[in-house]
Amino acid sequence: MKLFEELPEQQGPARSVGKARVQEAVRDQVELQVSDLDALVAPDHQVRRVWTFVEGLDLAPLYAAIQVREGTSGRSAIDPKILMTLWLYAAIDGEGSARAVARLCTAAAPYRWICGGVGVNHHTLSDFRVAHTALLDEVLVTSVAVLEAKGLVQLEELAQDGMRLRASAGSASFRRLPTLGKAMKRARRRIAELKRELDDNPDAGNRRRRAAAERAAREAEARVAKALEEMARLQAERARSKNKAKSEPRISTTDPEARVVKMADGGFRPGWNAQVASDPLNQVVVAVDVTGSSSDRGLLRPMIERIRHRHGRTPKRWLVDGGYTDRADIDWAASPDGGGVKVYCPLPGSKHKNRPPEAPRPDDGPGALDWRRRMATPTGKAIYRHRALAECIHAHWRRRGLVQVLVRGVEKVRAVLLWHAIAHNITRLNAA
Repeated sequence: MKLFEELPEQQGPARSVGKARVQEAVRDQVELQVSDLDALVAPDHQVRRVWTFVEGLDLAPLYAAIQVREGTSGRSAIDPKILMTLWLYAAIDGEGSARAVARLCTAAAPYRWICGGVGVNHHTLSDFRVAHTALLDEVLVTSVAVLEAKGLVQLEELAQDGMRLRASAGSASFRRLPTLGKAMKRARRRIAELKRELDDNPDAGNRRRRAAAERAAREAEARVAKALEEMARLQAERARSKNKAKSEPRISTTDPEARVVKMADGGFRPGWNAQVASDPLNQVVVAVDVTGSSSDRGLLRPMIERIRHRHGRTPKRWLVDGGYTDRADIDWAASPDGGGVKVYCPLPGSKHKNRPPEAPRPDDGPGALDWRRRMATPTGKAIYRHRALAECIHAHWRRRGLVQVLVRGVEKVRAVLLWHAIAHNITRLNAA
């Protein structure tokens, strides 16, 4: 500055200072970004392990069902490995909505990595999620076999526990038989009105809207018809039951197969009773099932039979809580038909003050007598304490958002449980 300080322009009045110039954010500008999908996720990311697991599965039935073939016209189908990996990773990530997963396929790096540039919509995801229950059951068996080969699971001592899930139906959707009959008449009357209006109105736009309304009315009619069918089945079950219910049965028109069950907080809401059989010491899910029963009584035998059918063997020890205590089931499990399974569950209290719980009852069978003697010993009580570890699996599922199922019908709910069971076993495999 000293070299030019005598120049006229340097000796004039001070120049005014304007507003600071900054680079402002412009967020509505469209940009083209170049990215490497494989570089979006770390080499040891969980999603890569899920993809590796899916690549090792036999998905031949899914590929055989694809109608588009090489040399023929039609749009190529989405690779089933992509859809399988998306739902398994979504279960681990705590996402249970098909719309949410579809959005993540364009916004989140792990989901974009799975898709690899393939577009996926929520309709395809929803259909795939519940359409392959039998295959998912096979995949669960495969996951257990892989863990067993690595020494990460044993089938000698298994635990069974129930988990209550909210159903995709409201309490106000439950109706008694007379109300269901009225609902069916209204639905059929509405369908007839819409059909008549559809035939009389020549306007194409209105015809499309009325056709959509007619489809919705037919779906409502189908739900009410299903509710009436479930009502007849429920009434038949109550007629066969020894304990006659005082209240009149009610069925939901939203999800006819759902029932009002007692939740963990003691309240009664529309829900499902999810049954989970697991290796409690290794935290591995072996089998799942679902029922609308509010009680766990009578569910021990079906699960043992499922284990025998799916895994070709019977466990030696079966751990359950007091809700499963049924002497008929305990006797069956200990018999040759049941495979000689030793049941470990708490001894119920006696109505007689002078008779301890371990004292034999007149109608006890051999299995029940052994059970009473077994649970009265310190060894039996120590083994039973392993059952509490099975509840950790439920805690993991709750943390991942499995509180309410967003699908309707027992088979679809079973599919959701199988997705979570397989995903959980993958996490156990990766943690080893």
